[in-house]
Amino acid sequence: MQEQSKENKRKRHGDFSKFIKKKKHDKFYDKDEKSSKKRNFRDETGNSDIRGRRLKGKSQLTGKIKNNIDKNDNLIRLNKFIANSGICSRREADKLIQVGAISVNGKTITELGTKISPTDKVQYGGETLSTEKPVYILLNKPKGYITTTDDPYERKTVMNLVEKACNERIFPVGRLDRNTTGVLLFTNNGKLAKTLTHPKHEIKKIYHVVLNKPLTITDMKTVATGIELEDGLIKVDKIAYIEDRTDKTQIGIEIHSGRNRIVRRIFECLNYKVVRLDRVAFAGLTKKDTPRGKWRFLKDYEINILKMIS
Repeated sequence: MQEQSKENKRKRHGDFSKFIKKKKHDKFYDKDEKSSKKRNFRDETGNSDIRGRRLKGKSQLTGKIKNNIDKNDNLIRLNKFIANSGICSRREADKLIQVGAISVNGKTITELGTKISPTDKVQYGGETLSTEKPVYILLNKPKGYITTTDDPYERKTVMNLVEKACNERIFPVGRLDRNTTGVLLFTNNGKLAKTLTHPKHEIKKIYHVVLNKPLTITDMKTVATGIELEDGLIKVDKIAYIEDRTDKTQIGIEIHSGRNRIVRRIFECLNYKVVRLDRVAFAGLTKKDTPRGKWRFLKDYEINILKMIS
């Protein structure tokens, strides 16, 4: 009956058996038998499995090498770690290491090229260093705040205005007098801060000055050609009356010197009193769209401008 039913199916559906090639099956081996044969491979003495021993030794060695590579991948050069903390450049970090100013996990390090783990405790001057992402903040400083990170007399500081800006430890770049307003940059990038405040880079600042009396043409020319102050000759880059030339008490001045109270001292030397002083630009940064007393993060193109300077 079974043979007859098969024949009936072929008639109904067609017989495709002639299109199917019959497979020639080789000898089948039991899986356990094959694996046991491989495991039972022995040397001439029949005492040890050489091939298994070699493979095992190789895998152990490869594992050790991999573990060492993984460990080394996490290490970082000490000078790079110091530079990333923002206190100085790599070259300056090497000098700090050589003079014994850096300690790692309580031990003074003087060997250049030393590598450390990110979890190691690195200290300089008694302070623990940490690597943070660079942060750049611009503040439109108001009157009545002193430019310092800490004041022993508990006066208002610019840090009070940016204390909630970020979690990173930032500091002001340069300084503005207590009664001077305008652009003030904050960052945790120590290398950039040093560049922007070093005299050799001649970073330009633009100030809006309001005097107690009109500035004469003669005195303006004197300022333009240079004035001898107690700490040496000072020349401005540009000086002019503000757009409305009828009000000659308002002056625009561009200068690259970073000397203390330099703008005020220039006009005091000529018997003028600065009533109001506002820094409208610093290193190409302006306070546009930033109200007095408010701060903002720098835009990408502004950060790129600063990096080009450094």
